[in-house]
Amino acid sequence: MKRGHPMWQKTAAFARTCSWRAGPYLAERMDRGEFTDRERVIACLDGEQVIGFCTFSKKDSLPEDDRRTPFIGYVFVDEKYRGKRLSQRMIERACLHAAVSGYDAVYIVSGERGLYEKYGFHRIGNVKTVRGTEEQLFRRDFDHI
Repeated sequence: MKRGHPMWQKTAAFARTCSWRAGPYLAERMDRGEFTDRERVIACLDGEQVIGFCTFSKKDSLPEDDRRTPFIGYVFVDEKYRGKRLSQRMIERACLHAAVSGYDAVYIVSGERGLYEKYGFHRIGNVKTVRGTEEQLFRRDFDHI
């Protein structure tokens, strides 16, 4: 979804109060309108209740001079709903959006081990983030969609 979507504010409110420390930062970015026309916030719903989210964006936590793009980020599912492959569904939706937008691959920066490989990503190596941390970088080519 883009800013102005009926679920935009509910998703920002959920992110702001979720149990993950990055959620409030995503909510701030949504409130400030930092997503471009090609970027998206993807929400997972149970009826009208937001239970998860992820983003599709040009950049993630890599330095500006890193030319890789686009990224899936902020992948989160409420603890009560985990184990139902909801993260996978949101990631698939983000990959489909990327492919339809003309990209041939998508990246994820994460500290998670063994999760994204299940979804067709392969680990490229480690990268330094803008926060000074070292994270894993994953890539998924769209011949896997």
